Amino acid sequence: MSPKLRKYLILAHLWAAGFMAPAFALHAISGGLYLMNIKGDFAKQELVLPAGATLDFKSETLETEVRDLLVRADVDYNFEYIRNRGSVIQLRPTSREYIEFRQTPEGLAASTVTPDTVAAFMELHKGHGPTAFKTYQKIVAVMLLLVVLGGILVGLLAKAYRRQTIIATIAGTAIFILVGFLL
Repeated sequence: MSPKLRKYLILAHLWAAGFMAPAFALHAISGGLYLMNIKGDFAKQELVLPAGATLDFKSETLETEVRDLLVRADVDYNFEYIRNRGSVIQLRPTSREYIEFRQTPEGLAASTVTPDTVAAFMELHKGHGPTAFKTYQKIVAVMLLLVVLGGILVGLLAKAYRRQTIIATIAGTAIFILVGFLL
Protein backbone atom coordinates (compact mmCIF):
# COMPACT_ATOMS: atom_id res chain seq x y z
CA MET A 1 0.00 0.00 0.00
CA SER A 2 1.31 3.43 -0.82
CA PRO A 3 2.33 5.55 2.18
CA LYS A 4 0.11 8.37 0.92
CA LEU A 5 -3.00 6.12 0.80
CA ARG A 6 -2.21 4.65 4.21
CA LYS A 7 -1.79 8.15 5.69
CA TYR A 8 -5.13 9.24 4.15
CA LEU A 9 -6.97 6.16 5.48
CA ILE A 10 -5.54 6.62 8.97
CA LEU A 11 -6.45 10.31 8.97
CA ALA A 12 -10.00 9.56 7.74
CA HIS A 13 -10.30 6.84 10.40
CA LEU A 14 -9.19 9.23 13.15
CA TRP A 15 -11.58 12.00 12.05
CA ALA A 16 -14.50 9.59 11.81
CA ALA A 17 -13.69 8.08 15.21
CA GLY A 18 -13.51 11.53 16.79
CA PHE A 19 -16.82 12.55 15.21
CA MET A 20 -18.52 9.39 16.44
CA ALA A 21 -16.97 9.29 19.94
CA PRO A 22 -19.84 11.11 21.71
CA ALA A 23 -22.42 8.80 20.12
CA PHE A 24 -20.42 5.73 21.14
CA ALA A 25 -20.03 7.05 24.68
CA LEU A 26 -23.81 7.62 24.88
CA HIS A 27 -24.55 4.12 23.58
CA ALA A 28 -21.94 2.47 25.81
CA ILE A 29 -23.16 4.27 28.93
CA SER A 30 -26.90 3.87 28.30
CA GLY A 31 -26.59 0.32 26.99
CA GLY A 32 -24.37 -0.76 29.89
CA LEU A 33 -26.69 0.83 32.46
CA TYR A 34 -29.70 -0.82 30.81
CA LEU A 35 -28.03 -4.23 30.97
CA MET A 36 -27.36 -3.58 34.69
CA ASN A 37 -31.10 -2.86 35.06
CA ILE A 38 -30.52 0.86 35.65
CA LYS A 39 -33.07 2.37 33.30
CA GLY A 40 -33.71 5.77 34.81
CA ASP A 41 -36.93 7.30 36.04
CA PHE A 42 -39.69 9.48 34.68
CA ALA A 43 -41.45 12.07 36.84
CA LYS A 44 -45.11 12.53 35.87
CA GLN A 45 -47.29 15.51 36.61
CA GLU A 46 -50.96 15.54 35.66
CA LEU A 47 -51.91 18.20 33.15
CA VAL A 48 -55.29 19.93 33.46
CA LEU A 49 -57.30 19.71 30.25
CA PRO A 50 -60.35 21.75 29.32
CA ALA A 51 -63.66 20.18 30.40
CA GLY A 52 -64.89 17.62 27.88
CA ALA A 53 -61.56 17.46 26.03
CA THR A 54 -61.31 14.49 23.70
CA LEU A 55 -58.94 13.14 21.10
CA ASP A 56 -59.54 10.37 18.60
CA PHE A 57 -56.18 8.55 18.56
CA LYS A 58 -57.13 6.97 15.21
CA SER A 59 -57.87 10.31 13.53
CA GLU A 60 -56.07 11.20 10.32
CA THR A 61 -55.69 14.74 11.68
CA LEU A 62 -54.50 13.74 15.17
CA GLU A 63 -51.47 16.06 15.13
CA THR A 64 -53.61 19.10 14.32
CA GLU A 65 -56.16 18.10 16.97
CA VAL A 66 -53.42 17.72 19.58
CA ARG A 67 -51.95 21.13 18.73
CA ASP A 68 -55.44 22.70 18.96
CA LEU A 69 -56.08 21.02 22.33
CA LEU A 70 -52.76 22.31 23.70
CA VAL A 71 -53.73 25.86 22.66
CA ARG A 72 -57.17 25.49 24.32
CA ALA A 73 -55.47 24.13 27.46
CA ASP A 74 -53.11 27.14 27.41
CA VAL A 75 -50.10 24.81 27.29
CA ASP A 76 -47.06 26.23 25.52
CA TYR A 77 -45.41 23.10 24.18
CA ASN A 78 -43.75 22.28 20.87
CA PHE A 79 -43.34 18.71 19.65
CA GLU A 80 -41.95 17.15 16.49
CA TYR A 81 -44.10 14.06 16.02
CA ILE A 82 -46.54 11.74 17.79
CA ARG A 83 -45.92 8.15 18.89
CA ASN A 84 -49.28 6.38 18.99
CA ARG A 85 -49.47 3.29 21.20
CA GLY A 86 -53.20 2.67 20.91
CA SER A 87 -54.59 4.00 24.19
CA VAL A 88 -51.57 6.24 24.87
CA ILE A 89 -49.88 8.83 22.68
CA GLN A 90 -46.56 10.50 23.41
CA LEU A 91 -45.46 13.80 21.94
CA ARG A 92 -41.91 13.23 20.83
CA PRO A 93 -39.04 13.69 21.44
CA THR A 94 -39.18 11.86 24.76
CA SER A 95 -35.52 12.51 25.60
CA ARG A 96 -36.65 15.72 27.31
CA GLU A 97 -39.88 16.77 29.01
CA TYR A 98 -42.83 15.62 26.93
CA ILE A 99 -46.59 15.28 27.12
CA GLU A 100 -48.44 11.99 27.21
CA PHE A 101 -52.18 11.58 26.57
CA ARG A 102 -54.08 8.51 27.81
CA GLN A 103 -57.57 7.25 27.04
CA THR A 104 -59.05 6.22 30.40
CA PRO A 105 -62.53 5.03 31.43
CA GLU A 106 -63.04 8.54 32.87
CA GLY A 107 -62.01 10.21 29.59
CA LEU A 108 -58.88 11.80 28.20
CA ALA A 109 -56.03 12.34 30.67
CA ALA A 110 -52.69 14.04 30.11
CA SER A 111 -49.39 14.37 31.97
CA THR A 112 -46.11 16.09 31.49
CA VAL A 113 -43.37 13.50 31.78
CA THR A 114 -39.79 14.45 32.66
CA PRO A 115 -37.02 11.87 32.21
CA ASP A 116 -34.00 11.96 34.51
CA THR A 117 -30.56 11.95 32.88
CA VAL A 118 -30.33 8.16 32.62
CA ALA A 119 -33.82 7.86 31.15
CA ALA A 120 -33.07 10.71 28.70
CA PHE A 121 -29.93 8.85 27.57
CA MET A 122 -32.02 5.69 27.10
CA GLU A 123 -34.55 7.60 24.99
CA LEU A 124 -31.77 8.97 22.78
CA HIS A 125 -30.24 5.48 22.52
CA LYS A 126 -33.58 4.04 21.40
CA GLY A 127 -34.03 6.72 18.72
CA HIS A 128 -36.75 8.64 20.55
CA GLY A 129 -34.88 11.95 20.50
CA PRO A 130 -35.22 14.96 18.24
CA THR A 131 -35.37 14.30 14.50
CA ALA A 132 -31.99 15.99 14.00
CA PHE A 133 -30.42 13.62 16.55
CA LYS A 134 -31.98 10.63 14.78
CA THR A 135 -30.39 11.85 11.55
CA TYR A 136 -27.05 12.18 13.37
CA GLN A 137 -27.42 8.58 14.62
CA LYS A 138 -28.04 7.34 11.07
CA ILE A 139 -24.91 9.13 9.86
CA VAL A 140 -22.92 7.64 12.76
CA ALA A 141 -24.22 4.15 11.88
CA VAL A 142 -23.03 4.46 8.27
CA MET A 143 -19.72 5.94 9.38
CA LEU A 144 -19.20 3.10 11.87
CA LEU A 145 -19.63 0.53 9.14
CA LEU A 146 -17.17 2.43 6.94
CA VAL A 147 -14.64 2.77 9.79
CA VAL A 148 -14.83 -0.95 10.57
CA LEU A 149 -14.52 -1.98 6.93
CA GLY A 150 -11.76 0.61 6.38
CA GLY A 151 -9.85 -0.68 9.40
CA ILE A 152 -10.05 -4.25 8.13
CA LEU A 153 -8.99 -3.08 4.67
CA VAL A 154 -5.96 -1.22 6.05
CA GLY A 155 -5.01 -4.31 8.05
CA LEU A 156 -5.36 -6.59 5.02
CA LEU A 157 -3.37 -4.27 2.74
CA ALA A 158 -0.44 -3.99 5.16
CA LYS A 159 1.64 -7.19 5.07
CA ALA A 160 2.80 -6.68 8.65
CA TYR A 161 -0.81 -6.70 9.94
CA ARG A 162 -2.56 -9.00 7.46
CA ARG A 163 -2.36 -12.20 9.54
CA GLN A 164 -3.45 -10.50 12.78
CA THR A 165 -6.32 -8.79 10.94
CA ILE A 166 -7.56 -12.09 9.51
CA ILE A 167 -7.29 -13.85 12.89
CA ALA A 168 -9.01 -11.00 14.77
CA THR A 169 -11.82 -10.78 12.19
CA ILE A 170 -12.43 -14.53 12.23
CA ALA A 171 -12.31 -14.63 16.06
CA GLY A 172 -14.68 -11.67 16.37
CA THR A 173 -17.12 -13.18 13.87
CA ALA A 174 -17.03 -16.57 15.61
CA ILE A 175 -17.65 -15.03 19.05
CA PHE A 176 -20.49 -12.91 17.64
CA ILE A 177 -22.17 -15.97 16.14
CA LEU A 178 -21.53 -18.14 19.21
CA VAL A 179 -22.87 -15.78 21.88
CA GLY A 180 -25.51 -14.20 19.65
CA PHE A 181 -27.09 -17.27 18.10
CA LEU A 182 -25.75 -20.55 19.45
CA LEU A 183 -25.61 -20.23 23.25
